[in-house]
Amino acid sequence: MNILYEISQTAARFPDRTVMICKEGRLNYGDLARCTDLLAAAIQRLCKENRTPIPVYGHKSPLMLICFLACVKSGRGYCPIDVSVPWSRTMQIIKNIQPPFVLACEDPEETESADASVSFIKKDDILNLIEETDPAETEALTPVSGDDLFYMIFTSGSTGNPKGVQITSDCLNHYLDWSVGLGNTRDEKEGRIFLNQAPFSFDLSVMDLYTCLACGGTLFPLTKTEQADFSLLLPALANSGASVWVSTPSFADMCLRDPNFDSDLLPQLRLFLFCGETLTNRTAEKLSGRFPDAIIMNTYGPTESTVAVTEVKITPELIQNVNPLPVGRPKPGTWIEIHSPNGESLPDGEKGEIVILGNTVSTGYYRRPDLSAPVFFSTLKDGITVRGYRTGDEGYLNDGELFYCGRIDLQIKLHGYRIELGDIESHLLKLSGIKNAAAVANMRDGKAKSITAFLVMETVPGDAFAESLRIKRALKEYLPDYMIPKKLIFLDQLPMTSNGKADRKALGGMLS
Repeated sequence: MNILYEISQTAARFPDRTVMICKEGRLNYGDLARCTDLLAAAIQRLCKENRTPIPVYGHKSPLMLICFLACVKSGRGYCPIDVSVPWSRTMQIIKNIQPPFVLACEDPEETESADASVSFIKKDDILNLIEETDPAETEALTPVSGDDLFYMIFTSGSTGNPKGVQITSDCLNHYLDWSVGLGNTRDEKEGRIFLNQAPFSFDLSVMDLYTCLACGGTLFPLTKTEQADFSLLLPALANSGASVWVSTPSFADMCLRDPNFDSDLLPQLRLFLFCGETLTNRTAEKLSGRFPDAIIMNTYGPTESTVAVTEVKITPELIQNVNPLPVGRPKPGTWIEIHSPNGESLPDGEKGEIVILGNTVSTGYYRRPDLSAPVFFSTLKDGITVRGYRTGDEGYLNDGELFYCGRIDLQIKLHGYRIELGDIESHLLKLSGIKNAAAVANMRDGKAKSITAFLVMETVPGDAFAESLRIKRALKEYLPDYMIPKKLIFLDQLPMTSNGKADRKALGGMLS
């Protein structure tokens, strides 16, 4: 598949079909094709030979989609940055990329204080570039292809410095070859409405955004306000007319708290696609009961392997007979192996590190060969050279079906977001008054439910509650909300293991 070709075909056949619905209005396929071509020509003209990826800043707007596709049509990858990302982290990402400019679909207040070397093209200027570009310039476009970068998503890094996962054009197109048939057929998805829960800076959004575009569908994004206010969320879902639901299991679990979340609210819904964290039997059973006509698909995959690489249909029989639920079998062009700590392949039933090999594995971390070398590699598989990725996830195979058991290292999944606990700790230690810090996940039923930080202060706080508020407010300057510890516990000293590291098992025992 070639996603740019598929979009152009839909635009030619159904120019008036809506591609995206949002508060600002609707964008159709015809305008999407026209605007992306014109903006691509403008980007090509402004950047000349500079092929550095271009950050796109905003939140789930049609203009962001136009900017994404314009970048790749101009021959440059893009990097989505959501407005919910703290400004200091946004600037950290931008400085890591060193782009010719940033396409700002929403105007951040802090641009006036930004690094003078960073140029922001704001919303009105983006629109002017589209309107002022000569259509004849679009004839010289050279879109990305093959191993060219299509998009880059920055994930949490253990040192506090986010790392950019590079996904190529081939990676995305191979992924879409598979994802258009997930659960039901591409024809059954044709022209349907896809629900978008995740921000575009989170790779789960690729599952709804690009699968939707490949099927000539319509994207219905939920706003931040709707997701934060339950009184607004259910009416928004009812108005969506969604046929395909893409989210983390946690988001569906939250919706299930309301008894009105059922097939009467979403009568068109025929498919649930889950990724990003563990789908429990309890959540799957509730969904199956309330949406008897909908197919439930469980998938697994890290950002480094292009969203997801395994699939399994969750049937009532599976829910009743297998606990925990599997994450399924690998897609075509992908192999799953389980490795021991010394790299040996393990047989069925033995737990070890999940290793992914195949045609959607990333080329590595952007400008970080030191981080890429330990986890990315190339090998021969069935006579062809493929890329591989050591995930750091623990799991086992049972007759070819993968079961996920959690993380081997200090990385966790919380509400679908991948978080390095070391990332939180490094930023805590930057704050005044903190001498030592350890972040621990609160686990229940094998899932991270929240994060607690244990702190050793230079001076014992007189008011622990007030000090906790101060620290959380300070962290908001560096970390997104989902990484802020829910609870802070002050200790005289951290318990240590025999090798001098924080005893996380002992700390975890304090939470039970």
